[in-house]
Amino acid sequence: MEEMLEIIIKNLVANPEQVEITQNQKETIINFSVKVDKRDMGKVIGKQGRIAKAIRTVAKAIATKENKKVNIEFVEE
Repeated sequence: MEEMLEIIIKNLVANPEQVEITQNQKETIINFSVKVDKRDMGKVIGKQGRIAKAIRTVAKAIATKENKKVNIEFVEE
């Protein structure tokens, strides 16, 4: 799931080398913290948060197949 998240986000941003994804898992809940360059934050979130919502939806669909829950937090560097 982390690989999928990394591929999607790196293809959205202008500085893919600045993308950092950290994973923290507790039982069936997976928390992802995604750090991107502050200039790329708008590209990752999108207008009214549509892109961020779409990324979360895809991740939740994958997590549901594995009987897990996922949270994604976008953090500015």
